[in-house]
Amino acid sequence: MADWLPERWSLPQLLLVALALSVVLSGAVAASTSQSAFGAYNAGWNGASELRGLASDQGAEPTVALNTSEYETVDPTGTVAVILSPNEPYSERDRARVADFVASGGTLVVAEDFRPHSTPILERLGVETRFDGAPLRDEQEYYRSPALPVAANVSDHPATTGVDALTLNHGTSLQVNASANNTTVLVSSSEFAYLDRDRDGELDDDEQLASRPVAVRESVGNGTVYVVSDPSLFINAMLDRPGNDQFARNLLSAERALLDYSHKTGQPPLVRAVLVLRDSPLWQLSLGLFAVGAVVWSGRLRRRLAALSERFSRDDAPSEELALADADPEEVIAYLSREHPDWDETRLRRVMRGVIRGDKRTEHDD
Repeated sequence: MADWLPERWSLPQLLLVALALSVVLSGAVAASTSQSAFGAYNAGWNGASELRGLASDQGAEPTVALNTSEYETVDPTGTVAVILSPNEPYSERDRARVADFVASGGTLVVAEDFRPHSTPILERLGVETRFDGAPLRDEQEYYRSPALPVAANVSDHPATTGVDALTLNHGTSLQVNASANNTTVLVSSSEFAYLDRDRDGELDDDEQLASRPVAVRESVGNGTVYVVSDPSLFINAMLDRPGNDQFARNLLSAERALLDYSHKTGQPPLVRAVLVLRDSPLWQLSLGLFAVGAVVWSGRLRRRLAALSERFSRDDAPSEELALADADPEEVIAYLSREHPDWDETRLRRVMRGVIRGDKRTEHDD
């Protein structure tokens, strides 16, 4: 144990240390995790933390991007980027970066259901597929409830290898230009599915049963765009469904996976700080200088604590010395003579003058 730590800890001290450690640990966990839906660091049922693991399993190096500038730092060829239902709009500059990435050979997965911010990205890319926006229900082919339709009409394509069906979770369908040569419908619902436009949870007279696309592939320039009608397909709870898991693995089979959270709020502050530090040489330099300063300061602090420990760990003899400080000079000399019989007269008087307080007494002795 360090010299400045007490040799024995009392029960209150131990309880205080345990409380402090628990508070620090809780704060670290809270700062490094998220409760945001589709969050890359949300390990809950509605998070998408398992996507990073799936990417690694497929040999893709996963990167969580908090800025679209990341698109300019990766080689588009061999990179797949994923956008899951952003809750903030992409600026024109942001959309241009994504478009340049795809046009240069990158692969992009856009999964959306009801939010409006993904459609402008598709428009900027020149993708014709659109999200319908009405809830898709199927009262014949579903998992647990009609709001979780099972889409089992699967086309033969590398992206659907090993996929028998996709299970949606309160998703929508896609509006597709079926005549476009660059468009492939990968997965569709059963013919018993319908769009619940009035959201009453029932099939009404003006709502029609039909097979509807839920996953589409379009070629754009030298790149590829996959459009999926439900981002919940990629959350942790839904990746337990075999078809969803395999579909995600197929899409992430690349050299690199760029998980685009640049317009998704709710990222953990500690993770955000680490990612910002990773991308900023200036912050890296600042942190390095701070670390050097902390090491120097901690060394000085340890020396000060050691000095204080030595000062306050002396025995109780100083109480007697304090009494001597107020005594008569001759009494001090007599005490010192008893304690140090080997000292001569000159040394005894020199020590006595150091013990006696006040210049007047010292002068009187002289």
